[in-house]
Amino acid sequence: MSEFLQLMSQYPWLFITLSFIFAATIGSFLNVVIHRMPVMMKREWQQECNAYLEEYHASTLDKSLLKKLAAPIDNYPERYNLLVPGSACPKCGGKIKPWQNIPMLGWIMLKGQCAKCKAAISARYPVVEAFTGLLVAILAWHFGPNIQFALATLLTFILIALTFIDLDEMLLPDQLTLPLVWLGLLVNLSGTFTDLQSAIIGAVTGYLSLWSVFWLFKLLTGKEGMGYGDFKLMAVAGAWLGWQYLPLVILLSSILGAVVGIVLLIKKQQSGSLQIPFGPYIAAALYVALLSGDNIIAAYWGYVYGR
Repeated sequence: MSEFLQLMSQYPWLFITLSFIFAATIGSFLNVVIHRMPVMMKREWQQECNAYLEEYHASTLDKSLLKKLAAPIDNYPERYNLLVPGSACPKCGGKIKPWQNIPMLGWIMLKGQCAKCKAAISARYPVVEAFTGLLVAILAWHFGPNIQFALATLLTFILIALTFIDLDEMLLPDQLTLPLVWLGLLVNLSGTFTDLQSAIIGAVTGYLSLWSVFWLFKLLTGKEGMGYGDFKLMAVAGAWLGWQYLPLVILLSSILGAVVGIVLLIKKQQSGSLQIPFGPYIAAALYVALLSGDNIIAAYWGYVYGR
């Protein structure tokens, strides 16, 4: 292993290239997570709802209604998780062969169509793969072959999944955010990105910062401005980077969210009630802070004191 790391250190271009290829391959699996996890969650919610109704309200509800509520909420196979069934065309059910699943190249070879029924395959699949490869290649260039790169890569994989799930479903699964909080604290036991005290304070402060904004907005308007998943994702930022970086993450995510929101409002000519997921902007700000937080903060203070 040490010889491999030494080789990667001697040839950075090789390390960056291999990192891109590896990450693009993982990006193919992230496409599965992005699509299937919400389906699995909705099925779990339905089962919990049915169990509650049968236990406490079965005697007061019409049997036909209970039967209707218990009906499947989707057209996917009964056994449906991140591994089963294998990849297939959603229209004809034709199995996608292993060589057709090669990141980016598989979609190009198929010309964006199912080999069997010629139904269009979304271009987002190769985009997610390329995007994942690019972000990890940047991490490889920035950190080099070390433990920080490995952990930052894992964080980036999960942030990408969270981003696209939030864009699709307006939710940030606890199954992804909560483990990231605890992992961030464990990572910083040895001070990988910050000291443990800063990580603990960061996790608490990150959560409470958006939690406070949520309740203040709700008290003033009677509406909910964001979801609880956003609080947990901000806790992730604090746990991984420390409380010192939270102002930067909040500022960057707010600016990015405001710019995108304004563009969408103008483009769609809709009112201010347009719902925009905030998770992707927190994730983007966290990634930027992970790479360049020190430089951005130093540049800011240099500008302030240099005036």
